[in-house]
Amino acid sequence: MTVELSHEAEEYLEAIYKLQKRRGIVRTKELAEELKVVPGSITNTIAHLEKHGLVEHTPYKGVRLTAKGEKLALNIIRRHRLAERLLTDLLKADWSSVHETACRLEHALTEDVLFLLERRLGYPKFCPHGNPIPTVNGELSDVECCPLTSMVANQTCIVVKFLDERKETLLSLAGKGIKPNVPLHIVKVEKDHLVLCVAGKEQMVSRREAEGIWVKAIRGEANV
Repeated sequence: MTVELSHEAEEYLEAIYKLQKRRGIVRTKELAEELKVVPGSITNTIAHLEKHGLVEHTPYKGVRLTAKGEKLALNIIRRHRLAERLLTDLLKADWSSVHETACRLEHALTEDVLFLLERRLGYPKFCPHGNPIPTVNGELSDVECCPLTSMVANQTCIVVKFLDERKETLLSLAGKGIKPNVPLHIVKVEKDHLVLCVAGKEQMVSRREAEGIWVKAIRGEANV
Protein backbone atom coordinates (compact mmCIF):
# COMPACT_ATOMS: atom_id res chain seq x y z
CA MET A 1 0.00 0.00 0.00
CA THR A 2 1.30 3.45 -0.95
CA VAL A 3 2.05 5.69 2.02
CA GLU A 4 0.62 9.20 1.68
CA LEU A 5 2.94 11.66 3.41
CA SER A 6 2.83 15.40 3.94
CA HIS A 7 5.54 17.56 2.40
CA GLU A 8 6.94 18.05 5.90
CA ALA A 9 7.20 14.29 6.48
CA GLU A 10 8.98 13.84 3.15
CA GLU A 11 11.50 16.50 4.17
CA TYR A 12 12.12 14.52 7.37
CA LEU A 13 12.83 11.31 5.44
CA GLU A 14 15.20 13.14 3.12
CA ALA A 15 17.07 14.73 6.02
CA ILE A 16 17.29 11.45 7.97
CA TYR A 17 18.72 9.68 4.93
CA LYS A 18 21.46 12.28 4.44
CA LEU A 19 22.43 12.37 8.12
CA GLN A 20 22.29 8.58 8.44
CA LYS A 21 24.75 8.16 5.56
CA ARG A 22 27.20 10.41 7.36
CA ARG A 23 26.69 9.41 10.99
CA GLY A 24 24.73 6.18 11.24
CA ILE A 25 21.88 6.54 13.72
CA VAL A 26 20.53 10.11 13.70
CA ARG A 27 20.04 11.94 16.98
CA THR A 28 16.87 14.00 17.17
CA LYS A 29 18.91 17.09 18.03
CA GLU A 30 20.93 16.70 14.82
CA LEU A 31 17.74 16.21 12.82
CA ALA A 32 16.22 19.34 14.35
CA GLU A 33 19.33 21.35 13.44
CA GLU A 34 19.26 20.02 9.86
CA LEU A 35 15.58 20.93 9.46
CA LYS A 36 15.89 24.17 11.43
CA VAL A 37 13.10 23.31 13.85
CA VAL A 38 12.83 23.13 17.64
CA PRO A 39 13.87 19.63 18.88
CA GLY A 40 10.60 19.10 20.77
CA SER A 41 8.54 19.77 17.65
CA ILE A 42 9.75 16.70 15.74
CA THR A 43 8.30 14.09 18.12
CA ASN A 44 4.91 13.80 16.43
CA THR A 45 6.35 13.52 12.92
CA ILE A 46 8.83 10.84 14.00
CA ALA A 47 5.98 8.90 15.64
CA HIS A 48 3.93 9.22 12.43
CA LEU A 49 6.82 7.89 10.31
CA GLU A 50 7.40 5.04 12.76
CA LYS A 51 3.70 4.13 12.66
CA HIS A 52 4.00 3.66 8.89
CA GLY A 53 7.12 1.50 9.25
CA LEU A 54 9.44 4.09 7.70
CA VAL A 55 11.77 4.69 10.65
CA GLU A 56 12.89 3.00 13.85
CA HIS A 57 13.18 5.29 16.86
CA THR A 58 15.23 4.24 19.86
CA PRO A 59 14.69 6.54 22.88
CA TYR A 60 17.84 8.41 23.99
CA LYS A 61 19.74 7.11 20.96
CA GLY A 62 18.07 8.34 17.80
CA VAL A 63 16.27 7.38 14.64
CA ARG A 64 17.17 5.47 11.49
CA LEU A 65 15.33 4.54 8.31
CA THR A 66 13.89 1.10 7.72
CA ALA A 67 14.40 -0.52 4.30
CA LYS A 68 10.96 0.77 3.35
CA GLY A 69 11.83 4.25 4.58
CA GLU A 70 15.14 4.31 2.71
CA LYS A 71 13.43 3.33 -0.54
CA LEU A 72 10.97 6.18 -0.16
CA ALA A 73 13.71 8.63 0.86
CA LEU A 74 15.69 7.79 -2.29
CA ASN A 75 12.60 8.47 -4.39
CA ILE A 76 12.21 11.89 -2.74
CA ILE A 77 15.89 12.66 -3.29
CA ARG A 78 15.56 11.58 -6.93
CA ARG A 79 12.70 14.05 -7.42
CA HIS A 80 14.63 16.81 -5.66
CA ARG A 81 17.83 16.43 -7.66
CA LEU A 82 16.05 16.14 -11.00
CA ALA A 83 14.12 19.29 -10.05
CA GLU A 84 17.46 21.02 -9.47
CA ARG A 85 18.68 19.94 -12.91
CA LEU A 86 15.45 21.21 -14.45
CA LEU A 87 16.08 24.60 -12.88
CA THR A 88 19.76 24.84 -13.90
CA ASP A 89 19.81 23.03 -17.25
CA LEU A 90 16.50 24.08 -18.79
CA LEU A 91 15.57 27.26 -16.95
CA LYS A 92 19.18 28.47 -16.57
CA ALA A 93 18.83 29.25 -12.87
CA ASP A 94 22.02 29.81 -10.90
CA TRP A 95 23.31 26.55 -9.42
CA SER A 96 23.75 28.11 -5.97
CA SER A 97 20.10 29.11 -5.60
CA VAL A 98 18.11 26.08 -6.78
CA HIS A 99 18.08 23.91 -3.65
CA GLU A 100 15.32 25.78 -1.81
CA THR A 101 13.11 26.02 -4.91
CA ALA A 102 13.62 22.32 -5.64
CA CYS A 103 12.48 21.54 -2.08
CA ARG A 104 9.09 22.94 -3.01
CA LEU A 105 8.97 21.65 -6.57
CA GLU A 106 9.92 18.03 -5.77
CA HIS A 107 6.59 17.30 -4.10
CA ALA A 108 4.64 18.08 -7.29
CA LEU A 109 6.61 15.78 -9.63
CA THR A 110 4.83 12.53 -10.49
CA GLU A 111 6.62 9.45 -11.82
CA ASP A 112 5.27 10.13 -15.32
CA VAL A 113 6.66 13.66 -15.26
CA LEU A 114 9.98 12.44 -13.83
CA PHE A 115 10.33 9.96 -16.70
CA LEU A 116 9.81 12.72 -19.28
CA LEU A 117 12.04 15.16 -17.40
CA GLU A 118 14.88 12.68 -17.02
CA ARG A 119 14.76 11.89 -20.74
CA ARG A 120 14.69 15.59 -21.65
CA LEU A 121 17.72 16.22 -19.44
CA GLY A 122 19.68 13.35 -21.00
CA TYR A 123 19.58 11.04 -17.97
CA PRO A 124 21.92 13.04 -15.69
CA LYS A 125 23.74 11.10 -12.97
CA PHE A 126 24.48 14.03 -10.66
CA CYS A 127 22.73 17.16 -9.39
CA PRO A 128 24.30 20.62 -9.93
CA HIS A 129 26.08 20.28 -6.58
CA GLY A 130 27.73 16.97 -7.49
CA ASN A 131 25.45 14.65 -5.52
CA PRO A 132 24.28 11.45 -7.27
CA ILE A 133 20.74 11.21 -8.62
CA PRO A 134 19.12 7.88 -7.66
CA THR A 135 17.76 5.84 -10.53
CA VAL A 136 14.12 4.78 -10.61
CA ASN A 137 15.31 1.57 -8.87
CA GLY A 138 17.11 3.50 -6.13
CA GLU A 139 20.64 2.87 -7.43
CA LEU A 140 23.35 5.50 -6.98
CA SER A 141 26.41 6.24 -9.14
CA ASP A 142 28.43 7.86 -6.37
CA VAL A 143 32.08 8.86 -6.73
CA GLU A 144 34.58 7.76 -4.09
CA CYS A 145 35.48 10.88 -2.15
CA CYS A 146 36.06 12.24 1.34
CA PRO A 147 35.50 15.48 3.28
CA LEU A 148 37.96 18.30 2.69
CA THR A 149 38.76 18.18 6.41
CA SER A 150 40.49 14.82 5.88
CA MET A 151 43.09 16.42 3.62
CA VAL A 152 46.46 17.65 4.93
CA ALA A 153 48.71 20.54 3.95
CA ASN A 154 50.35 20.34 0.49
CA GLN A 155 47.75 17.90 -0.83
CA THR A 156 45.84 18.68 -4.01
CA CYS A 157 42.28 17.54 -4.63
CA ILE A 158 39.30 18.18 -6.86
CA VAL A 159 35.83 19.14 -5.65
CA VAL A 160 33.32 16.31 -6.13
CA LYS A 161 30.19 17.44 -4.28
CA PHE A 162 28.67 19.69 -1.63
CA LEU A 163 26.67 18.22 1.23
CA ASP A 164 25.54 21.64 2.47
CA GLU A 165 23.37 22.90 -0.39
CA ARG A 166 21.97 26.01 1.27
CA LYS A 167 22.06 29.13 -0.88
CA GLU A 168 24.14 31.21 1.53
CA THR A 169 26.80 28.49 1.81
CA LEU A 170 27.04 27.88 -1.94
CA LEU A 171 27.15 31.61 -2.72
CA SER A 172 29.99 32.05 -0.23
CA LEU A 173 31.98 29.15 -1.69
CA ALA A 174 31.25 30.16 -5.30
CA GLY A 175 32.55 33.64 -4.47
CA LYS A 176 35.85 31.97 -3.58
CA GLY A 177 35.86 30.00 -6.83
CA ILE A 178 34.97 26.72 -5.11
CA LYS A 179 32.60 24.71 -7.34
CA PRO A 180 32.28 21.08 -8.51
CA ASN A 181 35.27 19.83 -10.56
CA VAL A 182 37.50 22.71 -9.40
CA PRO A 183 40.99 21.70 -8.17
CA LEU A 184 42.07 22.87 -4.72
CA HIS A 185 45.51 22.90 -3.11
CA ILE A 186 45.63 22.77 0.67
CA VAL A 187 48.07 25.43 1.86
CA LYS A 188 47.47 25.22 5.59
CA VAL A 189 45.21 23.36 8.00
CA GLU A 190 44.33 25.18 11.22
CA LYS A 191 42.06 24.17 14.10
CA ASP A 192 39.08 26.23 12.92
CA HIS A 193 39.81 26.86 9.23
CA LEU A 194 41.72 25.77 6.13
CA VAL A 195 43.72 27.94 3.74
CA LEU A 196 43.34 26.85 0.11
CA CYS A 197 44.82 27.86 -3.19
CA VAL A 198 41.99 28.21 -5.71
CA ALA A 199 42.79 29.36 -9.27
CA GLY A 200 46.04 30.88 -8.09
CA LYS A 201 44.52 32.77 -5.14
CA GLU A 202 44.56 31.95 -1.44
CA GLN A 203 41.10 31.47 0.06
CA MET A 204 40.04 30.61 3.60
CA VAL A 205 37.15 28.30 4.49
CA SER A 206 35.90 27.49 7.97
CA ARG A 207 36.14 23.93 9.24
CA ARG A 208 32.33 23.77 9.20
CA GLU A 209 32.29 24.73 5.50
CA ALA A 210 35.09 22.27 4.77
CA GLU A 211 33.14 19.40 6.35
CA GLY A 212 30.47 19.87 3.69
CA ILE A 213 32.90 19.95 0.75
CA TRP A 214 33.74 16.45 -0.46
CA VAL A 215 36.79 15.97 -2.63
CA LYS A 216 38.94 13.44 -4.39
CA ALA A 217 42.72 13.53 -3.97
CA ILE A 218 44.80 14.20 -7.09
CA ARG A 219 48.18 12.58 -7.51
CA GLY A 220 50.92 14.64 -9.07
CA GLU A 221 50.71 18.28 -10.11
CA ALA A 222 47.47 20.07 -10.89
CA ASN A 223 46.91 23.57 -12.21
CA VAL A 224 45.40 25.43 -9.27
